[in-house]
Amino acid sequence: MARDSVLTRVATGAAVGGAIGGAVGAVYGTYDAIRYKVPGALKIRHIGQTTLGSAAVFSLFLAAGTLIRSH
Repeated sequence: MARDSVLTRVATGAAVGGAIGGAVGAVYGTYDAIRYKVPGALKIRHIGQTTLGSAAVFSLFLAAGTLIRSH
């Protein structure tokens, strides 16, 4: 494969989107769990679900945007 192939660009976009989405999801999930007073161990589950959901969605959109912009 070529160094700047479309697949490489899309994979890189998905990885960057996952990292950014995960970071934002972790911050928002923590804020949300504290705001709604989620009890005990359910906080960890709530933060994890928010982090993974945000990472997946942002990764998908960044990968799709990269695919559209690639030649």
